[in-house]
Amino acid sequence: MYRGSIYGQNYHDPREDESIYDLIPKKVEQPSKPPRHTSKFKSMVKDETKSNKNESKTMGPAKVELNDPQNFKKKNTDTLPEVNDFRYPDADKNKPAVPKHTERPLMGIKSNKNFITTNAVENIMSVPKKPAAKFADTKHGATHPLEPSGLQPKYREKNDYGETPKYLVKRNEEQARKQQEYDEYVKMSMRQGAMKELSTSERNNVLAGLKCNWNEIHHQYQGLSVVTDTAPKKNRKERMEAEMNQLEKDIELLEKHQKIFIAQPKMMGAY
Repeated sequence: MYRGSIYGQNYHDPREDESIYDLIPKKVEQPSKPPRHTSKFKSMVKDETKSNKNESKTMGPAKVELNDPQNFKKKNTDTLPEVNDFRYPDADKNKPAVPKHTERPLMGIKSNKNFITTNAVENIMSVPKKPAAKFADTKHGATHPLEPSGLQPKYREKNDYGETPKYLVKRNEEQARKQQEYDEYVKMSMRQGAMKELSTSERNNVLAGLKCNWNEIHHQYQGLSVVTDTAPKKNRKERMEAEMNQLEKDIELLEKHQKIFIAQPKMMGAY
């Protein structure tokens, strides 16, 4: 037996455990199975199953008694039921007899009214009924009542139809009140000299100047290089875009409002 060490660790040669007797085939022993489990209630279950089982419930009896071959049905051996005279169930009730054709029954109160003429006059003077509203939903003309279908606009029959809703009336009143307060504030500021209203000519001149500036910057913007590969090019492009956006906002503001007010610097008073 040789035991050495490799890199400071013990080393064991697996060939030391080999033996020549391992070449002889060994018989494999099968482990024995444990006994099968049997319930202690097996006999009780069998007895209950047999006691509760109905024999011949679906397939009929196992053995059927056959008729004697000699006892077959012969001619004229059937017995027919007795035939009785037919009678109505209410035949025993006392009813008056049917009058004969020679007898004339007594009539009630006679009237001289001409029913034919009366019915004709009533139909002529009556108002024709209005046909019920219907709608057809198929190409074959199948009709259905219109009222329960939901297609008839019933909202027009309401008492408040055509009136302005209350929330809109309230909103309009609130807007009118705010506009009135704003107009009073503007008038007061103009009286005090804090605000000045631009005239139409001044407004048009300012609007024309803004558009001229936008056109000039836009012309320069169109002449920029397509490739912005340096920081100065990028900064110049962004600055022009910002200026054009601000000019567009100012132009839109002047075009949207007809009256423009400018705040005046406060005049220095005496101390």
